[in-house]
Amino acid sequence: MPPHKARSARNSIGSLVATLAFAATPAFAADALDTLVAAYPETIQARLGNDLILHNGARLDAGVSDSAMPFDIVLIHASVRDMFRIAYPTGSPLTAPAENFDPGRFRNKALFDAMYGDCRKSEVTPNLVSVVWLPKHWGHQIEVTRINGVADRLSQISSEIDALPEPVRRAAWPIAGTYACRGVADAQQPSMHAYGAAIDLNLAFSSYWLWDSGKVARAVWRNRMPEQIVDIFERHGFIWGGRWYHYDTMHFEYRPELLGLAPAPASR
Repeated sequence: MPPHKARSARNSIGSLVATLAFAATPAFAADALDTLVAAYPETIQARLGNDLILHNGARLDAGVSDSAMPFDIVLIHASVRDMFRIAYPTGSPLTAPAENFDPGRFRNKALFDAMYGDCRKSEVTPNLVSVVWLPKHWGHQIEVTRINGVADRLSQISSEIDALPEPVRRAAWPIAGTYACRGVADAQQPSMHAYGAAIDLNLAFSSYWLWDSGKVARAVWRNRMPEQIVDIFERHGFIWGGRWYHYDTMHFEYRPELLGLAPAPASR
């Protein structure tokens, strides 16, 4: 079993911090770090002050969020607290975001490496599992991580999309990718694809700001992804790249801490 999957019974620090974990659901957490503890109970055990305590006993400083720090710098060097700088607008209309409104694009590499592993060190692939995507209408296998219940969530999403009408469902296949050990094009940081916790849907229904930037001086938000599909993903803990000013409408990634969602059951 990988170190980051070790359970609290094997941690000498476990008995000390177990009682300090915040008991509320993510929607009612008093602090952003309590939200993370509630959203990822499989890998984060508790918080002590400004530190997150992982189930393997590792301790991660959440840092600070400096509102004066430029957007481009935060994108590359986000602290854990920076991840909550922009509230994700769950359930709101699918409209063009304000400039640099990119909820979820600030990611702390140390946190996600600790949860899912570093793909460059071959730590992610041992936890990849296969999910049959849209078994009634496409039926191809995709590889995603089982950690934090990501594979289970995607299996549920697949079943719900499979039941949608054809004109809506068609936007969800063939997919453009899941796991890939790569970085974000403009951020010099790992993509959530590098953790096996993201999926890109049908390119024919997708728009991406970097593609459009080559055609016009300033890319203008546009979207062809059906709202029903976005709603399904968000209900299961995935944020959508179409809610970003730097839009990526094919892209969904598992970020339940930003959605006030109860955690998925741990995979067996």
